[in-house]
Amino acid sequence: MAEKVQYFATGRRKNSIARVRLIAGEGKVTVNEKPFEQYFPRESNRLIIMQPLELVKLNGKFDVLINANGGGLSGQAGAVRQGIARALVKMDEKLKADIKKAGFLTRDSRMRERKKYGRKRARRRFQFTKR
Repeated sequence: MAEKVQYFATGRRKNSIARVRLIAGEGKVTVNEKPFEQYFPRESNRLIIMQPLELVKLNGKFDVLINANGGGLSGQAGAVRQGIARALVKMDEKLKADIKKAGFLTRDSRMRERKKYGRKRARRRFQFTKR
């Protein structure tokens, strides 16, 4: 039997990194060897992940295997979205214009600001006491 063609890509957001693998199949999405409904309990994160596949109308055509680590669940969801979008572009270069226009290929560069000395967090000051 011939090997199924796989498309690999990496997505990043905040401190999260997602390695994505697209394989022709029936639409199963697996994150860290768990079904993605179990890994991402929040519906908004699941919608974010499926956006690139819905945009190009390939929703039930590919199995998506994801290895996500670092950061929190929202950051990982954004990283997975970018990874899926990049893998789709590797699969078919004609999809690039639509995916890029939707903004799925752009790396969201917003990062957490570091804590400063003399402050409680990055900008939050300690409570002022008059007396």
